[in-house]
Amino acid sequence: MAQEAGSFQLGSLPQWFRALDGVLAANRHWWQFRPFHHRQLYWQQSHPGLCAALEALTDGEVERLAGDIAAASEWFSPWVADARRLLELVRLPRFDARGLSCGAHLGYGIPGRKWEQILAFAGCLPPSPEPLLEWCAGKGHLGRLLATCDQRPVIGLEWQQRLCREGARLAARSGAELRFVHCDAFAPEAGDWVRSGDDAVALHACGDLHVELMRHWVRNRGGRLSLSPCCYHLVRGEEFAPLSEAAAVARVRLSKEDLQLPLQETVTAGAGVRRLRQTELHWRLAFDELQRALRGEDSYLPVPNVKKRLLSGSFGAFARWAAGRKGLELPGELDEEAWLVRGRERLRGVRRMELVAHLFRRPLELWLVLDRALYLLEQGAEVQLGEFCPRELTPRNILLQAHW
Repeated sequence: MAQEAGSFQLGSLPQWFRALDGVLAANRHWWQFRPFHHRQLYWQQSHPGLCAALEALTDGEVERLAGDIAAASEWFSPWVADARRLLELVRLPRFDARGLSCGAHLGYGIPGRKWEQILAFAGCLPPSPEPLLEWCAGKGHLGRLLATCDQRPVIGLEWQQRLCREGARLAARSGAELRFVHCDAFAPEAGDWVRSGDDAVALHACGDLHVELMRHWVRNRGGRLSLSPCCYHLVRGEEFAPLSEAAAVARVRLSKEDLQLPLQETVTAGAGVRRLRQTELHWRLAFDELQRALRGEDSYLPVPNVKKRLLSGSFGAFARWAAGRKGLELPGELDEEAWLVRGRERLRGVRRMELVAHLFRRPLELWLVLDRALYLLEQGAEVQLGEFCPRELTPRNILLQAHW
């Protein structure tokens, strides 16, 4: 069971969703835009006072506020009227966690933070001897833990044959009753493994993968469903399609790009990964300045995903790669440093625009999770929402549980 949420109690998931929807819709000008596309702060005309205050922030202050949403909400409250209320709307209860009796050998070879997430998620699931399906199992770390601790049979559904083989080897070594099924989660036959009465779990199944599990679970009347959604933007359709009737008539309308906003929190990324992201953002913005000059057109030009090894070279090599992808011809001599200076200034503005939009990062994620919860509720299931671990362990810490 989840502990009581703080002081904010709406009493029902539909009411909670409507409140979030109303606040997000009323404040869409703060978050429903693309910072990358703009060469000056987005609210320069409408909120010059805010823009002046943002410009006055040092880079260190921006970084501090980006890592402390409560402090950021307080800082923005003179301009964003709902800043403090947003904190109340996203306050979730924490699920009670049970202690798991398992040997340390089960976590061998698993990165420490990932193993902590698996332990936290598994600890929030009630013990049961019933059969269990781990959806998008990977190597079956979660399933192997639950098979061992709860002495229950587990099936791990995974589409990569290599992961199935490795998972089967790990299960055999630990003596876990875990069997792998090599199957594409989007194939029609995958639904046959979501069996009536059997429990199903999915930890950080991306986008439409966890949606597919939910649909199978409803259709087949599965047992207890426990999932933690992730990567909401990874959907197969060209547009976002709400699951619930409530979201279908909501005031908020989302594009696929909007779905990326909740994923922009990176508290778990290592220093090397953060530096690489910083370099990529800087170079992309420097190239954006360059391409505008080359085309004589002051508009953003999207560049495809880049292979990370290109980021260890020079900006000139990156610019030649990007220009080639967009059919542009670079001058014979490229003043790399001049464009990097302009890119650095653009990055400074993007960071400040993102700071405002990030007030709505968790509210939008909760809107998306509530859409999923309400879909299950509309099908007749009983639903609980809560956190299975602190955000410092993973920002994707929401656990949705459902049963009939």
